[in-house]
Formats: sequence, structure tokens, C-alpha cells
Amino acid sequence: QVQLVESGGGLVQPGGSLRLSCAGSRSIFSSSAMGWYRQAPGKQRELVAAVFRDASTAFADSVKGRFAISRDNAKNTVYLQMNGLKPEDTAVYFCYVDQGVRSWGRGTQVTVSS
Repeated sequence: QVQLVESGGGLVQPGGSLRLSCAGSRSIFSSSAMGWYRQAPGKQRELVAAVFRDASTAFADSVKGRFAISRDNAKNTVYLQMNGLKPEDTAVYFCYVDQGVRSWGRGTQVTVSS
């Protein structure tokens, strides 16, 4: 499995932006999919966004038009650009990589509050 480390979380006011990064310990070029889940207190983990080998993407309905996902194979990194943040986006965000088996990061906290 590849080791993944998320960064970029923090506290932001409603309407603000954050960019999450997820760096892999080795090449992610062969991964079939990469993406982000989130888990809010008392709720199940949900898929936020994914990017596939063919560069297609998928987003949860709740973040469409506000979030963008991208991958940089040269840097072994996947990004989640979050704009127009809302209090309901508050959660721990986890990145994952699928390379035959799924690897997970430990998560980064995003808090949207005034």
C-alpha cells in the first residue's frame, strides 16, 4: 500500500476556500482512482470527489459546482479545491488511492464557521 498524507485543512469562514493536498509515498500513476471522502461527527463517511485514470471526475451532489479535484502524477499528489464553503462541509477529509487495494490517509480537519 502507498502511504498518504493529507494537508491543507483548517478553520475557514462560510464562503471561503481551502485547498487540500494528499501526497503519496510512491508513484500514483498506476492508480485507477483517487479521491476524497469526508466524515462529519455522528455521520457516515461519504464520497466527496474522485478522479479516475482517464481523468474523468465524479462529485457528490452537495459539492458540485463548488469543489474541484485534480491529480499531479509527477508529484504523486491529488488535490481538492474547495470554494464557497458552507458550515455543512465541516468534517474530517480523508484521501484514498486505489491501486489494486485501497490506501487511506489519516485525515485532515476542515471546519467552516463564523
